[in-house]
Amino acid sequence: MSVKLAVFDCDGTLVDSGATIHDALDTALRHHGHRCPPRNEAQKVIGLSLVEAMQALVPEADHDALAATYKQAFVDLRASGAAAEDPYEGIAELLGAFEAAGWLLAVATGKSDRGLAHILEQHGWREHFISLQTADRHPSKPHPSMLLEAMRDAGAEPPHTVMIGDTGHDMRMARNAGVGAIGVAWGYHDAHELAGGGAHAIAAHAGEVLALSEGWRRHGFAAPAPCRDARP
Repeated sequence: MSVKLAVFDCDGTLVDSGATIHDALDTALRHHGHRCPPRNEAQKVIGLSLVEAMQALVPEADHDALAATYKQAFVDLRASGAAAEDPYEGIAELLGAFEAAGWLLAVATGKSDRGLAHILEQHGWREHFISLQTADRHPSKPHPSMLLEAMRDAGAEPPHTVMIGDTGHDMRMARNAGVGAIGVAWGYHDAHELAGGGAHAIAAHAGEVLALSEGWRRHGFAAPAPCRDARP
């Protein structure tokens, strides 16, 4: 029997960390003399590796220095208890449902190893995942490196693998790796951006994700899903 692998993004897919990310961005950018865009603009770079995100936000800058200041700002927010990284509704149940249906699980995220480990430990999720891929060891999304490594870890093939994420970066990475691209409508990119990135299907809520993933594995989808923004 073929191995079934579901690879999840973290920020915007498993947990809602957008407010904390924006606070850390604001601190880092202001420290280096730059203006931070409003949250609805800044969140478009969530999912990219940190240096690439800084390049997108401030093309002319010392991006390594900005990334280092951002990391420290995020650590400080966590240490002060001000960081909000709560799971989205239905995520714990979704992980259990995938496992009950015989899927292996992995994570592919622009976070660091340390940042991902904190999330998994905080919510008791570490045991769910067979493979953890982060920006510490891979090129930024949409390069397929993280997905290719996760498939190697799991012994899975592209026709039986899905990438589940909330941004066009996730969808493009999935397409580049030849796997199913399942967008989620509750994160940081809207449905048009997910479809533009190549989403095969878009889940309005966590309860739809497993069925869409099984549909990809069994039948594939020939074209991106119709654009629909299912958020309230």
